[in-house]
Amino acid sequence: MSRLRVVIADDQPLMRAGFRAVLEASGEVEVVGEAGDGQEAVAAVRALKPDVVLMDVRMPKLDGIEAIRQLPSHRVLVLTTFGLDEYIVEALRAGASGFITKDVPADELVRAVRVVAAGDALLTPAITRQLLDRVARRLPAPVAGGPDVLAELTEREREVLELLARGMSNAEIAEALVVGEATVKTHVSNVLMKLGLRDRVQAVVLAYEVGLVKPGSQ
Repeated sequence: MSRLRVVIADDQPLMRAGFRAVLEASGEVEVVGEAGDGQEAVAAVRALKPDVVLMDVRMPKLDGIEAIRQLPSHRVLVLTTFGLDEYIVEALRAGASGFITKDVPADELVRAVRVVAAGDALLTPAITRQLLDRVARRLPAPVAGGPDVLAELTEREREVLELLARGMSNAEIAEALVVGEATVKTHVSNVLMKLGLRDRVQAVVLAYEVGLVKPGSQ
């Protein structure tokens, strides 16, 4: 079984060394590159094409959020010391697949890399929604296009997106719409494909951005 390939981007050499030691000790991960600033991170990821990028939020020359925007086809796990705040929401909006705090236990760090490498988001939609509810009123203006972004969706797909953005699982959406769970999975896949989204977390963020779901709504 091949090991997962990871690039670590953090402006603190000791932090990078610590993450490298933990990940490589697991036997599941190979750290193929490191970067001390955002520009180095973008260059390293483009050259090395890792399975997962561990990206610090605050770095010199180019911050982690802008670096994520420049790497739309890569899976990024954000490293932060700040917890649930605007930085995390902005990173999710930029395309991150999840976040972990820098003091995360070793086994959780390895699990997080494994989850993101498998194509899953580390945050559930419900947790993402809690994040957005907490800081939505302090976020920048919504993205251009507004509801027009959803024009390609069918009425049922819009319903599925709204329920997904409220933190509901596929089973809960199926019950609410009185359809099979397999049908819901198909609708979710269609929504992600039509909107060019990587995962359910990005769908939740977009639903907030275009006003489909309001902060605090039930």
